[in-house]
Amino acid sequence: MTRAEPYTDLKGRPIFLTDLDPEELALVDDLRNRAESHPDWNDFENYWTQAVGSFYDARGVPRVESRRTAVYRIAEDLGGRLAVEAGLASLPDYRDDLERLIQDEFSTRREFCAATGLSEDMLSHVLAHRKQFGIDTLAKALDRIGYQLRITREPGRTASKQ
Repeated sequence: MTRAEPYTDLKGRPIFLTDLDPEELALVDDLRNRAESHPDWNDFENYWTQAVGSFYDARGVPRVESRRTAVYRIAEDLGGRLAVEAGLASLPDYRDDLERLIQDEFSTRREFCAATGLSEDMLSHVLAHRKQFGIDTLAKALDRIGYQLRITREPGRTASKQ
């Protein structure tokens, strides 16, 4: 992996490697190679947490700071990919973004619903993966609080032209 090419996480967000030194890049390469060999998810989680922790401990970097590094975020994402592959987790979708928005911007779900005009009951069903909002309904609700829907390419996929 080179510094120029960013790592793209499961949500399609780039993790830039430009500030990584050669040893950090080598650790990222090691983690990617290990994940690509399709190990057991638990084994990989144990491996990367120890490897990344030890790496930054040796540099005197506190754990709270090492958890903010690109290396840590990449390792965590690789573990997430293995969990999805093993059927232990599902890919993130709009519900995850919606839940994060509610947690970050509102005191309660009730407050979010009052601001957006959505019903608490329907929101509960949607977040529990039992129902879905219509796209128009969700777009209007988000517009009321200054947000919008966006279409983005799924990481690792290209448009299918059929």
